[in-house]
Amino acid sequence: MSEQTKHFETAIFAGGCFWCMVKPFDTQLGIEKVVSGYTGGHVANPTYEQVKSHTTGHTEAVKITFDPEVISYEKLVQIYWQQTDPTDAMGQFQDRGDNYRPVIFVKDDYQRQIAEKSRQALIDSNQFDDPIVTQIEDAKPFYEAEEEHQEFYRKNPERFAMEEAGGRKKFVNQHWQKSETK
Repeated sequence: MSEQTKHFETAIFAGGCFWCMVKPFDTQLGIEKVVSGYTGGHVANPTYEQVKSHTTGHTEAVKITFDPEVISYEKLVQIYWQQTDPTDAMGQFQDRGDNYRPVIFVKDDYQRQIAEKSRQALIDSNQFDDPIVTQIEDAKPFYEAEEEHQEFYRKNPERFAMEEAGGRKKFVNQHWQKSETK
């Protein structure tokens, strides 16, 4: 099938700093593109400075364009869980505040059903002592972040390593080490 006739879909996930949410998806087969951006707020075309001021209501997120014939939305949700602390409602690891909250933004009933079923399975697993607080919300307009925030892990590998060292990598290894996704 040629690139012109492929049918791509999108998924939007928020799980703390968007810098750390790109690589786990970007390295998977079937991913066409991963874009860092902002969603869920009430200001059109927000800037990074506006979002980090906690005045726009936006959350840092990634928008993933994927080929559902190669990688399923269900698999993307599984990868998402394995990058986050689903028990922390107001940030992720060293990144604190509402702009870093964990959210699965769904575009339709199909995505909602998969996300809710997956969240319930995580709750039922009793894998975590604290409640699972990750929200599932309807997708809202997604605004692409400034160029310096795109593909951060490739452009700034040393700084990216410092971000991972802020607790995410340790948490992921500790809580998700039996994962199929590496």
